[in-house]
Amino acid sequence: MSSPESSPKGRLFLMMVLEFFIWGAWLPLIFGYLPSLGFTPGQQSWILNAFPIASIVGMFFSNQWADRKFNPEKFLAFSHLVGGLAILGCGFTKEFWPFFILMLVHCLLYVPTISITNAIAFANMKNPEKEFGIVRMGGTLGWILAAWPFVFIFVNWAAVDAAHPVGLVDWLGKALANPLAGDAAKAATKWTFIVAGLASLALAAFSLTLPRTAKKPAAAAGTEEKLAWLEAFKLLKHPFILVLWVVTLVDSFVHNCYFNWTGVFLGTAKEAGGVGIASNWITPVMSIGQVTEVLTMFVLGAALKKFGWRTTMVVGVLGHAARFAVYAFMPQSAGAIILIQAIHGVCYAFFFATVYIFVDAYFPKDIRSSAQGLFNLQILGLGALLANSICPWLMQSVYTKANLIDFKGLFMVPLVTASAAAIVLALFFRPPTSGPGAAVAAGSAPH
Repeated sequence: MSSPESSPKGRLFLMMVLEFFIWGAWLPLIFGYLPSLGFTPGQQSWILNAFPIASIVGMFFSNQWADRKFNPEKFLAFSHLVGGLAILGCGFTKEFWPFFILMLVHCLLYVPTISITNAIAFANMKNPEKEFGIVRMGGTLGWILAAWPFVFIFVNWAAVDAAHPVGLVDWLGKALANPLAGDAAKAATKWTFIVAGLASLALAAFSLTLPRTAKKPAAAAGTEEKLAWLEAFKLLKHPFILVLWVVTLVDSFVHNCYFNWTGVFLGTAKEAGGVGIASNWITPVMSIGQVTEVLTMFVLGAALKKFGWRTTMVVGVLGHAARFAVYAFMPQSAGAIILIQAIHGVCYAFFFATVYIFVDAYFPKDIRSSAQGLFNLQILGLGALLANSICPWLMQSVYTKANLIDFKGLFMVPLVTASAAAIVLALFFRPPTSGPGAAVAAGSAPH
């Protein structure tokens, strides 16, 4: 047995890298891939909503079921084996029903593993408060790394071979200069699911090498879970919590508009109103936001101390408005579009991460996990469900005329929505000033 001093942070870090590599591999490009398969906007919404549906199911059922019926590392192995085969299958089918069922199976099994990996990490750390941030950073690194295989997957290798490159440098230059385009690039997007599936199978095997973690005992008669969720929804009687909860839903919607539309916008030719970025550079460009997310997390504590909860969150929401403003009014400036990707990290850290920290600081310990679940319902579930139901219809039906997308009109929707949410937050979010948890614990009206 290893000594307490030899904390398995390296294995936990790699676990997080693989966990979020899987998600980061298929998500950014699926929004442009589904229309190329001939799926209707309604069918696209069903497939895109597999993840938020699984998130909602997971929050109420499968997370706790997995935690109590399996040892965590065995559940991780099982989920990534079956879920990995399912997402792998998405790369080899072009029919709606098989694609949807495979995606739903993958998501139902993948979503609980987000919580399970956290549980494994916390259970095997000597000092979680200091160590978890570093380990969890592996997830952000995994998302960034997931973008880079496609620099070489989306290459016209026939053109590279025809150029007869001499030496490594010449070969690399020819590869980067010959990206796939049009239908060929769309067809190559199937590799995003294959790469995700292979990573999932790798994590299934790696999970068996993780430290053993004891499963939690079941709650008596299953009453604890029901009461926890009931108590969580009772928290909405406090106006400051209700305002933040509603704004979180809106911000999640806007956040998912970014994922729905950015890949298509970046890859659309300039003459058609897009940015005209080569297919093999779309995911690396989008990964810039994850790089700045790491950097922003380092300054988040100082920002909260200097500006407070409300101002920090307002900046996070306005970051979305700024990004979509650049999209709408500077679509021909590839440099500006690429640079504005950096604000994604600010949007995430200054709002979503701040919400999690706020809940941890302001709610009594016995209802803290329930409160986190209440906000996760908006962030991973309902907000994404709303965006994935509306975004394909907006892009393909409302803002497409004569096969050309009106990107400016399209991006004005999240721009105005985010601006309105920031105003509501600035005017009506008034957390109690008498100390963390005071209003909630006492049941008093907030200041």
